[in-house]
Amino acid sequence: MRKPSPMLELTDAFALGLLDAHDQAALVRNGELDAATLAEAALMRIAALDPALRAASHVASELATARAARLPGGGAMRGVPWMPKDSLDYPGMPSRACSRSRTGMLAAAGHPFVDRLDAAGLVAVGKTSMPEFGLLGSTEPLAGPVTRNPWSARHSPGGSSGGAGAAVAAGLVPLAHGSDGAGSIRLPASCCGVVGLKPGRDATVRVRSRHNVEDLLVGDSLMSRSVRDTAWAFAATHLQPRRPMVTGPSARRLRIAVIENGLQGGAPHADVADVVRRTADLCATLGHRVEAAAWPLDGAAFLQSFQDLWTHLGADCVDTVRAGSGVRRLEDALEPWTLALGSRAEMLSPAALEAAYRQLAGLPARLADFFTRHDVLLSPVASTPPPLLGTFAPTVPAATLMETMFDWIAYTPLQNLAGTPAISLPLFAASDSDAPGGGLPVGSMFSADRGQEDMLLALAYELENAQPWHARWPAVSVATRSRQA
Repeated sequence: MRKPSPMLELTDAFALGLLDAHDQAALVRNGELDAATLAEAALMRIAALDPALRAASHVASELATARAARLPGGGAMRGVPWMPKDSLDYPGMPSRACSRSRTGMLAAAGHPFVDRLDAAGLVAVGKTSMPEFGLLGSTEPLAGPVTRNPWSARHSPGGSSGGAGAAVAAGLVPLAHGSDGAGSIRLPASCCGVVGLKPGRDATVRVRSRHNVEDLLVGDSLMSRSVRDTAWAFAATHLQPRRPMVTGPSARRLRIAVIENGLQGGAPHADVADVVRRTADLCATLGHRVEAAAWPLDGAAFLQSFQDLWTHLGADCVDTVRAGSGVRRLEDALEPWTLALGSRAEMLSPAALEAAYRQLAGLPARLADFFTRHDVLLSPVASTPPPLLGTFAPTVPAATLMETMFDWIAYTPLQNLAGTPAISLPLFAASDSDAPGGGLPVGSMFSADRGQEDMLLALAYELENAQPWHARWPAVSVATRSRQA
């Protein structure tokens, strides 16, 4: 790593980390500092804070320093540091997906999603950790690093974009890429207390190579601590070029449906239910019409179909490694959970896959009908506050994980299979948590029909103004370490 400039102290780097992407970009745009200083400050924050977090799977000091030094003029976010997820191809960085089966070969090119962010002037300073191939709800890959929640080292930051959630929450970078195939943006956003938008299907430019299942399930965006940063990233990577950014609340009052129980009917943890009720009360106070509702589908049948599709994703990973890695034992290259998904797929009948695709085909019409009566659905993100590390580790017996993990994420997969947008907002926290300095974050999830991301972002602006979270920082963060420096 390049030595820090003698003009930039660690306290300065921490102070810059308190700013969101818009404020950091303004410093460069106004000539108060240059892009190289922003990159250097981010690398200093990673060096100082990440040993306690392990959010970074790769630090690209030389690449980031070189890019920051030669950035062209212009770009809405010129010089702002960000971190791609370990599965996202970024030129000059490895794409390991935190799997022992992957080498450290550097990617030669990215896809249009990365090109858009580069064109905006962002500077990638490294990559964030994730569970192997993004197949679990906690970031504990055997290949490492195991990421800790910045609010409490004993707890998980969620997954699969857990490294991204932890990095943003702690202030290492103001923006980090998340990909969401079953809640993988919204779950870590909830666990870490940041903003996490899952765009709807076909809302953004291409992010990765084509895949029959991932193209249907996965949505990508940049996680952040402010709604305006997330709104900017959505507009910047939208399928429609030069799409206007949502810049504030709307005067429109919404019909907000509230569902507390999971798709299989299970009640959430008391703290999660309390957060949803407080969020509903806040929305009602702001003049929105809030009413209880029920899921417009057979939740148990839906989750069964989703598990079957998820199994096929794992099986694809096993098949790829088996065909191309040259390893003698798959157990040396892949985690037990990934291998178990591959084994489960061999036992699934074509009829199960047909049922899953039937679910997928029928969901848009069912949800469109639901959203003729309601504009927005408010629900938990997960059934409990952030779990302890080890709860969803890849070495837990597969039968246990299949039950417990999908019970924990009993709210988020619906939007992935339906292709609809959803956002997690850090409005409140758990009350009975033992996290240092206060309760662990618990996100509130708002979802809507296809193409309604702008409505969700406008509502998010309004809630951010009414219940600000920017002054709340976790135990390991630029804010707490600034006070100690």
